[in-house]
Amino acid sequence: MFWVLLLLLAWAAAGTSCVRLCLAAVRAAAVDADAAPGHHLTLYEAAFLSGGPARVADLTLVSMARQRRLLLAHTGWATVVDPRGRDDMERSVIGAIGPEGQSRIAPVRATTAAADSVRRLADRLVAAGLAVPDGARTTVADAVRQVRAASAAVLALGAMAVLMPSQPRTDEVPVAVWFALPLVLTLSCLAIARIEVHPYTRWASPAGQRLLGTLARHTDATADDRTYLTSVAVRGIRAVGEPDLRAAFAHRDRAAGRQR
Repeated sequence: MFWVLLLLLAWAAAGTSCVRLCLAAVRAAAVDADAAPGHHLTLYEAAFLSGGPARVADLTLVSMARQRRLLLAHTGWATVVDPRGRDDMERSVIGAIGPEGQSRIAPVRATTAAADSVRRLADRLVAAGLAVPDGARTTVADAVRQVRAASAAVLALGAMAVLMPSQPRTDEVPVAVWFALPLVLTLSCLAIARIEVHPYTRWASPAGQRLLGTLARHTDATADDRTYLTSVAVRGIRAVGEPDLRAAFAHRDRAAGRQR
């Protein structure tokens, strides 16, 4: 009857993962319920909800470059043209470039993303119920992955039990049927999660995702500067149209890839 021990392990894996997923979904719903009504996203807020601190840094760099207050060369270097930042984000970029007024884009982006101004922005969005708190940022996604892993574990444990030489008599319930029960549990939880809490993102709460969806519908409506920057905030560097700017960020990405 060693297969009974395997069955207990299968139930433990399935039950633990499904409970974690349910708790994560409840926390996500609580964040959505606390969302501040009537909130209008700024460009920086839209960038954070779409791509986190790195997206905020990218948006700031692109915005300053379009205003000719920052030069982003196709070689991957950033040069300060106007040292007077107009807001905390721009001052963070200028401070990250340093007193010499020139630096590579990759470290500027990393330093800006970790700046106090970005952390304060994140705290405001969390308080408004639009961003996912740090502790729960990947909870739902991680819980879904754990349930998938539990499903695979149940299948593996069931296969081991079926292949064991000691099997129940013909008048008893087959071993595979017992393992089918925890497997049905995990698969049911995955199906419910896909309907109820999908899609989930790393940064935006469900309320934040709804506001981002409203912005995304209007990013191609006109060709003005704010619409352009909104598109960069929502879609990232791939929304940049200028060849020189795209080359500057592409050079940054290649340098980051070599460092990894």
